[in-house]
Amino acid sequence: MSRVTQRMRTGKPDGGLVAQVARFACVLRGGGMDVGLGDEVDAIRALTLVDLLDVAEVRRALRIAFKVRPRHWDQFDQAFHDIWLSPNRGGRRSAAPGRSKLRPSERAPVQAATSASVGPTVFRPVADDATAAGDRPGYSPATLLRKRPFEQCTAEDLDAMTRLLELRLPSLATLRSRRLVAAGRRGIVDLRRSFRRSIGTGGEMLVLARRARPIEKPRLVVLCDTSGSMDRHSQFVLAFVTALRRVVPRIEAFSFNTSLTRLTPWLVAGDVVRTVQRITDGVADWSGGTKIGETLCAFVRDHLETLVNGKTVVAIVSDGLDRGETVLVGEAMEAISSRARRVIWLNPLAGDARYEPTARAMQAAMPFIDRLVPAHNLESLERALFELVASNSGRAGSRGFLP
Repeated sequence: MSRVTQRMRTGKPDGGLVAQVARFACVLRGGGMDVGLGDEVDAIRALTLVDLLDVAEVRRALRIAFKVRPRHWDQFDQAFHDIWLSPNRGGRRSAAPGRSKLRPSERAPVQAATSASVGPTVFRPVADDATAAGDRPGYSPATLLRKRPFEQCTAEDLDAMTRLLELRLPSLATLRSRRLVAAGRRGIVDLRRSFRRSIGTGGEMLVLARRARPIEKPRLVVLCDTSGSMDRHSQFVLAFVTALRRVVPRIEAFSFNTSLTRLTPWLVAGDVVRTVQRITDGVADWSGGTKIGETLCAFVRDHLETLVNGKTVVAIVSDGLDRGETVLVGEAMEAISSRARRVIWLNPLAGDARYEPTARAMQAAMPFIDRLVPAHNLESLERALFELVASNSGRAGSRGFLP
């Protein structure tokens, strides 16, 4: 394994690979795809989750990270071949143990990228309708909107974000599993099943059995804090959840402040902004106080057994600032954690690099949280969704922060 591959597996990509990802993103932008700098960061992180010597895995990871829509798949594949697999981008490499030598066009993308001689990447702002040129990735209004903190956003921003979500969510909400299942004509050959089938035909393999990685269908339960300290963030999170339900049918949503309210019946197809307005008008004590422990205990008592099982990922959206009994937070979180597949806490305060979970409610919850992730802007919510879907596919990492 090369030094660069070792760095990628430890989450420390080489500068040459970063520049190559930036160049690839620039080509995608030049082809009319909506690719931002946040997507480039996601692409680097996605490469740490796959086998870097598997071309198909790398291609799939990049396509998911850049959120490529189906109509652009052929264009993406051509750009992937030109940037990552072009024969003049890689030098001679020795075969890994147990692997045959690859032709230049089949080299692992990481090897090709790090063999190429690339210069420093320069960032510059571009107009929304401008076409990226050369090898310089740039900003766009959509990129700036995704990075804008929710507390600085207006009602017009909520409407713009809704339109952006409608374009991004279909690719964000799907991820192929690591497990292999029986498939039709596409997929890798399953020799064991093929041999079993051949018994009935005298040992002749008339039809080869195949296996493929299925697209995961996440099962999510979202509990959103709607207290005063979460007012602005709650509106954007609920808009995100409302839009998400169009592509993830198996999602349950609740709001909590001083009481628990089930929101799922309100998440119907239609205008997202109006749906959020109906929720803010209908939820009791919206933007009031908060009793995290009491409301989570109510969820455990009334809904945990019916809505949460070993395939469910539970997401709690809250800043962890609580006026209730802290001991109840720990009791409720322990019950949720013991039943759910994973528990992920989305905290707007975690968007600050200096944040530490020192609030009493957060300290009580931390032993039972698999991941604590930021939720301060649209980009952080998109990354959190990737974490939620990855949890269903078995790709999520160990407990801790997702920076």
